[in-house]
Amino acid sequence: MTKFHFYKYQGTGNDFVLIDNRDLSFDGKNVDLIASLCHRRFGVGADGLMLLEPSDNHSFTMRYYNSDGREATMCGNGGRCIAAFAVNRSVVKEEAYFSFDAVDGVHEAFVNGEIVSLKMVDVSGFEEKEDGLFLDTGSPHFIRFVDNPAQVNVFKEGKYWRNHDLFAPGGTNVNFVGKPLNGEVTMRTFERGVEEETWSCGTGAVASAIATYIRDGKGTCFNMSVPGGKLTVSFDVKETGRFENIWLKGPAKYVFEGIMG
Repeated sequence: MTKFHFYKYQGTGNDFVLIDNRDLSFDGKNVDLIASLCHRRFGVGADGLMLLEPSDNHSFTMRYYNSDGREATMCGNGGRCIAAFAVNRSVVKEEAYFSFDAVDGVHEAFVNGEIVSLKMVDVSGFEEKEDGLFLDTGSPHFIRFVDNPAQVNVFKEGKYWRNHDLFAPGGTNVNFVGKPLNGEVTMRTFERGVEEETWSCGTGAVASAIATYIRDGKGTCFNMSVPGGKLTVSFDVKETGRFENIWLKGPAKYVFEGIMG
């Protein structure tokens, strides 16, 4: 295996392996290699892996892979981490808005120290399913409102809904969301591709905030509490079922780096 330099970042406990692949030397089709890098016993250990690659029209392209090694849908915390990584690699400048390509379209970002703001894609429409809400915020999410997320068996219940026939064939991420308390919404996530509870989920935080607005009919800025820390989600409501100018904000931190191979 050819040697390559990797970097480890985390955003509210959602952790990632990042590789500067502007020379396209890393094989993004090698599922086994990516899965082994993400493995928490035999590799670096991460919820996912990202490649920073060239873009014809924007600052760079983000390619995201789940820990199972397969290229996946958008990851909000991953987007924030790769934005911080791009600043540290001098691909873009800090405290300046820039844009990058991702699987769900173009995203804007702004990095101020360890705080990264990421503009998400517009959300249009939602579905009511089995006492929950299903919506796509760059990745599919099924929102289950619960009295106390801390008391939920996230692995058992999340796995059940993630594989439910309602969401076949691709499955869904599952978020367990509490009622707003003192301006804060608590959320826990079962993430497909990781097949486990993750400490945070950016697209899930966005989905949960929007779902809370849909349920309560109020609030366009939410402080989201996840096991790994705090995130802020804000948006504009343009018409029934449509949300624009969606921003996900929170910390994204360098952890360590090394060489594999």
